[in-house]
Amino acid sequence: MKNLTIITEFVLIGLSGNPQIQTMLFVLFLVIYLLTLMGNLMMILVIRNDSHLQTPMYFFLGHLSFLDLCLSSVTMPKMLQNLLAQKKTISTWGCVTQSFFLIFSGSTEACLLSAMAYDRYAAICHPLLYSVVMNRPLCVGMIIAAWAVGFLNSLPNSLFTYNLHFCGPSVIPHFCCELPSLFPLSCTDPTANEVLLAGSCALLGFVTLPLILFSYSRIISAILVIRSSGGQGKAFSTCSSHLTVVLLYYGTALFRYMTPLSGSKLEQVVSIQYSVITSLLNPLIYSLKNQEVKAALHKMLKQ
Repeated sequence: MKNLTIITEFVLIGLSGNPQIQTMLFVLFLVIYLLTLMGNLMMILVIRNDSHLQTPMYFFLGHLSFLDLCLSSVTMPKMLQNLLAQKKTISTWGCVTQSFFLIFSGSTEACLLSAMAYDRYAAICHPLLYSVVMNRPLCVGMIIAAWAVGFLNSLPNSLFTYNLHFCGPSVIPHFCCELPSLFPLSCTDPTANEVLLAGSCALLGFVTLPLILFSYSRIISAILVIRSSGGQGKAFSTCSSHLTVVLLYYGTALFRYMTPLSGSKLEQVVSIQYSVITSLLNPLIYSLKNQEVKAALHKMLKQ
């Protein structure tokens, strides 16, 4: 161990080594990133500026948009830089920091999605008690709890990573620093880190996901009582799109952090789905299909 050379930076291979494909990927992901920034910033501005959108649902949607800005900005700028750079490196400190904020924002989003599902359950299944149940202190408390759980889920995993020693190889077969890709490069035994990561992600997923599934199952049961076929169809369409995005997010994130590393391209596709595509789709699925949001957006643009 005395003769080991401790490396100070990693090389991110990225999605492709072909320069032409890299240029195409740069254009594609730059467009995706700009659309993500524009969509989520627009949602935040609309919700803040329109007095009709000061309800618990839009309060949560505003925070979701901010969180999606954070989640996409953790990985996208560095990925875009590496797609054009000859030297695709990141410092060990920067790598661990990126993995910290990736788990932090991802875990917070999982908690926030469960809070939003409960909000919709209260609104649809208990409309008369909705304003009493989903009061301002409870909504603020749920937001604070989501951020706190995300921080507490990320911090131990990142601190334990500092106990690992990296002495080579220094090549990460990925476009960003995720802990599952980092552990195999350690010269010390990362078993404790792998157990901690899998356990913390499983605990978070198996607490928040059942709450989401319970809320939407009760919502669907309430929708079935609606006599109007048009109303049923619209409600089912909204719920199915929400649930599809949630399940894609949870499925890909849990797959990435709870399954053994294989080094396949599928792992990168899975990471793109939960850290990039979800942030792009959320404002479209949750907000911009909403008539109230469309009217507020039209009003803001006219002003």
